[in-house]
Amino acid sequence: MIVESPQTAAPVYSPQSLPLILSGPILRKVSSQTLTIWLTVSQPLEGTFTLYHQGEQLPLFAGQLSYGKHIQIGERAWVYQVTFFGDYPVNTPLEYEIETQDGLLTELIPELLYAKESRPTFTIKTQADYVMHGSCRNPHFPSKDSLVAADTKVAGLSVEERPSLLMMSGDQIYADHVAGSTLDCIQQVICLLGLYDESFVKAPIADTQSLFSHAENFYGREKLLPHDLEGWDDIIQRFPRVESWLRRKVPVFSSRESGNHLITLSEFNAMYLLVWSPVLWNLVDNASLEKNQFQWQGNTLETKWQKLWAEEKKHIDEFVTGLPQVRRLMAHISTYMIFDDHDITDDWNLTVGWEQAAYHHHFSRRIIGNGLVSYWLCQGWGNAPEKFDETFLRHVDGYFNRPSSDSQDSLIDYLYRFEHWHYTINTQPKMLVLDTRTRRWRSESKMNKPSGLMDWEALSELQMELINEPAVILVSAAPIFGVKFIESLQRVMTWFGQPLLIDAENWMAHPGSANTLISIFTHSKTPTNFVILSGDVHYSFVYDIKLRFRKSSPNIYQITASGLKNEFPNALLRICDFMDRILYSPRSPLNWLTKRKRLKIFKRDPDLLGNHRLLNRSAIGEVKLNANGKPIDIAILTAEGQRIGFPPINVKQSVD
Repeated sequence: MIVESPQTAAPVYSPQSLPLILSGPILRKVSSQTLTIWLTVSQPLEGTFTLYHQGEQLPLFAGQLSYGKHIQIGERAWVYQVTFFGDYPVNTPLEYEIETQDGLLTELIPELLYAKESRPTFTIKTQADYVMHGSCRNPHFPSKDSLVAADTKVAGLSVEERPSLLMMSGDQIYADHVAGSTLDCIQQVICLLGLYDESFVKAPIADTQSLFSHAENFYGREKLLPHDLEGWDDIIQRFPRVESWLRRKVPVFSSRESGNHLITLSEFNAMYLLVWSPVLWNLVDNASLEKNQFQWQGNTLETKWQKLWAEEKKHIDEFVTGLPQVRRLMAHISTYMIFDDHDITDDWNLTVGWEQAAYHHHFSRRIIGNGLVSYWLCQGWGNAPEKFDETFLRHVDGYFNRPSSDSQDSLIDYLYRFEHWHYTINTQPKMLVLDTRTRRWRSESKMNKPSGLMDWEALSELQMELINEPAVILVSAAPIFGVKFIESLQRVMTWFGQPLLIDAENWMAHPGSANTLISIFTHSKTPTNFVILSGDVHYSFVYDIKLRFRKSSPNIYQITASGLKNEFPNALLRICDFMDRILYSPRSPLNWLTKRKRLKIFKRDPDLLGNHRLLNRSAIGEVKLNANGKPIDIAILTAEGQRIGFPPINVKQSVD
C-alpha cells in the first residue's frame, strides 16, 4: 500500500512495500576475533551471516543477525550493527553472504558484487601495507566523487591487492552546508520512514513539523538558529529595536552557508542514509519542490534561491549516480571513520567563546547533540564496538525505546561527557585515530583564541600509546604539520579577534598543545617510522620531517589528502603556495620564529608539470608501506581517475 504524504507529496510506503535494506551493508571493524557489519533496514532483521573461504561452499562461520544490537530510529527504520566473535583466518581472501527474510543479499542487491564475484569478498589484513584515506565529501560540490574513483580502481584489483582499509578522516557529511534539493529529499525520507519527531524549547519553532512548514525551512535557517546575546540584555531593554540587528551580528553557528543547516536528529539520520546508498533516492522525488513551483505549506522560495537550487541539483544528480559504486566499495573494504567539524557544524569547539555560546543555549545544545547522536549511530559505533559498553547502550536505549524531549536531552548530556571517541586499529603498524574535537586544550587568556586540538591529558595518553612502538600510523583530521604561510594568516586573524573567519584551528595555534606535541616527536622512544594521515584543508601535500641536531632522527611523514569531494579556492591557494615558498624558504629567518624550529621539513613535489606543491584536486589518498611501516608509495587518486604521485625527496628540495 502506498499513500501520499500531505507534508511533502512524496509516496509513503507501508513496511511491506519498502525495500528491506535501505543502506549498507558496510564492512566496519574486522580483526582475527571480530567481524562487524553495519546496515539500515525497514523491518526487524531476521536471517544469517555466513563466512566462507573464497570460492568454497563449506562455510567457515555462520551467525544469526538477531544477535546484533539494533536501534529503531523510526516507524520503518532500524539501524543494525552486528559484531560476530570468533577465530577468523587472516591474510587470506574471504567471502560473506547475508540471508534475510526477503532472500539472499546477493539476490536483493546484485550490483553489490564486482565482476566474477558470487559473494562480497574481503581480507582481514594484519599489515596496514596499503591504506586509502580521505575526508571532506560535500555532495553538491562541483566535482566528481573520489569514492567512485576508488571503487573503480578496486574493481580492477584482486582481493589480495586491495587496500587493507579505508580511513575516512572527517567531514563525511556537511551538516551545516546542505543543498536545497537534498534537504527536500531528507524531509521526504523522514516522512517515508517515519523517523521520530522531536520538540524544542527556547526555540523559534515548536517541533519538527513546525520547522518543515516554516517560511525559512529552505535557505533561511540561519534566521532560526540561535544567536549569542549574552551580555546584551541591558542594551536590548533600552533599545528593543536593536535585538533583530544583534541576532544577525552574533550567531552561535558560524558557518557562512547555514541556510539549510540540519537541525533535527531525524534530519541528521536521513542524510547519512542518503550519502551512503542510492536506495532512498529512488523512493523520493528529487524534483518535488520544483514541480510545485517551489511552494510548500503556503510558502514560496525566493527567485535567487530557486536559481541556486537548480545549480546545486545538477551536482546532486551526478552524486547520486555514483552511489551504487560507493555502496559496493564500503561493502568490500573495512571502513573506519572519525568526525571533524562539518559532521556536526562548522568551527565546532574552535574557541572557548564558541563553546560557551553554543552549550549554554538549549536549542544550539540540542542541534549539536543531535549531530553527535547521529555520528555515533552511523560512524562512531562501528570503529570500536567494544568501547560502547552496557552503560553507554543503556543511555542510548533510554531515548530510542521511549523517545521524548527529556530522554533525548539526557542522552545528549551523556554524549557530551563521553571521552572515548578516539580508538586504535591493531594492525602492523598500529593505527591511532585521534579525537581532535571534544578533548580540546582551551585557551586561558582570551575567549576568542583557538583551543588546542587535544588537551594535555589526551596528549599524555597518546604518548603512552607511542612509546616503544617501532612504527605507527597517526590519523589526525587536521594536518599536524601544515602550510606555514596559511597558519600565519590564521594567527593574524586571531590577533584581530576573528579566528572563526578563517578557521584558525591548527596544531600550532595553541602554545601548550603545540609544545607538548613537539616534545612527543622529539622523545627518544618515539617510533622510528611515524606516518601522519590528515585531511580537512581541501588540498593535498606531503612533507618529510626530521629532527634538527640529531643523527638518529625518526622518519616522520605528514601525508594530507583532501577533499574527497571538495577543493580550496584555486586562486587563493596558488597565492598561498607561492608566498609559502618565498617567505619560508630554506634559509629564511622566519623559520626560527615558528614552533617547529626544532624540525627540518622537506616538502615533496607532486609528479606534475609546474611548481605547485599544494595540489588542489578532489581526490582520495593512497599510501603503501613496507614491512617496517615506512611509506614506499604516496599518491592521490583524483575524482577523475588520475593517479598523481609524490616521489621521495632529493637534496635539492626545500627545507624549512
